[in-house]
Amino acid sequence: MRHAEITRFRQPDTAYVPMRLAVNIDHIATLRNARGEHEPDPVEAALIAEKCGAAGIVCHLREDRRHIKDLDLARLREAVTSKLDLEMAMTAEMQQIALKTRPELITLVPEKREELTTEGGFDIARHFDTLVEFLKPLKAGGIESSIFIEPEKSAIELAAKASADMVELHTGAYALKADERERTLELERIRRAATYARSLGLKVVAGHGLNYRNIAPFAAIREIEEVSIGHAIIARAAFTGLEAAVREMLAIIA
Repeated sequence: MRHAEITRFRQPDTAYVPMRLAVNIDHIATLRNARGEHEPDPVEAALIAEKCGAAGIVCHLREDRRHIKDLDLARLREAVTSKLDLEMAMTAEMQQIALKTRPELITLVPEKREELTTEGGFDIARHFDTLVEFLKPLKAGGIESSIFIEPEKSAIELAAKASADMVELHTGAYALKADERERTLELERIRRAATYARSLGLKVVAGHGLNYRNIAPFAAIREIEEVSIGHAIIARAAFTGLEAAVREMLAIIA
């Protein structure tokens, strides 16, 4: 092999950036709230996740405060040094909490009291005009905004038009597919959506239903820079410990 060929072979792919992991610690609070006491502590979980290499901590302050509480959010803001992503509904109360707390990122999600977990993406077409006004003070306050949407071209276009910084693509349909062919088709839909979102200048993350069995293919979708995972990691941590669970997930997506 000639010298020039050796040099060319050894050059690193500088465009490649490993996918990041954001850890949702809501269900640590769910476990704590089952006894109405103080343990396990969501803040301690956040610090362990950061120590193991998580690029961000996600928490959802719901209207009914079923897991994360206001005090949890305040303490997380003091403790988290990577990135704090506050998932929330598009309400005046949550807007004021975000402006007071100053997370690095807010993610707007649909929210219904009767749901066990978030069901589907934010209906951006229906709420577009309200969304545009809702984001203005957050942007002025230096808080980035993400919208949890279905991997659809129309939703992506509206997110960009509303001046969102990021979209989180809903991967729930992918996670629920039992048939390998259908799962592959859904993954391709997500990949196309991510590519389109990036072409419009949006950052792209993905989440919902991702776990140790189905996450691996996402490492090949370079347009997705981060995945948000909570339930699967906390469930694995019940058997292996949180540190091992986070490190295992990071190894898979790397």
